Amino acid sequence: MAALRGWPLDVHPLNPLLHNRPDRIPEAVEALVVELRGRYERVVVGYADCGTYGALDEVCERLGVERLPGLHCYDLYAGPAAVERLTADEPGTYLLTDFLVRSFARTVVQELGLDRHPELRDDYFRHYTRVVWLAQTGDPAEQAELRTLAQEAAARIGLPLEVRPTGTGGLERALASLVSG
Repeated sequence: MAALRGWPLDVHPLNPLLHNRPDRIPEAVEALVVELRGRYERVVVGYADCGTYGALDEVCERLGVERLPGLHCYDLYAGPAAVERLTADEPGTYLLTDFLVRSFARTVVQELGLDRHPELRDDYFRHYTRVVWLAQTGDPAEQAELRTLAQEAAARIGLPLEVRPTGTGGLERALASLVSG
């Protein structure tokens, strides 16, 4: 996306498994921002709140950096109102992004120990009623591959799958705002 838009930026990713321990996100973001400050004129944070319950905002405010808007990445893809409707209509909704679909075996199954203890599935997912994949890709071949992976993920936790095409427009607009800020 950055290359297509000609944005002059470098991306310094943090470990995606931090999403399994959102209490660790603020500390990791702070360490990276402090490290990068000496190398860049401006540093922004490519995270929404991501389950930090405002702790990331406190770090960003203290360091004087901006972050992506929203409670989580789902807001960036589907929009906050759509995510609110999805979860209000069916509170037991488990959301997936393209990233989560691709990495489900590692970030969910392996990290939760379901590969070693499948009997834990009901403990983790008992109150969920459906999986909704917020599909970002528009590429038909990639979409077919991801649909298969999303179906496998939903089946792994014993839930029906719904697909909601979202694209990446919301994320792109939020990034454009950060980059131009």
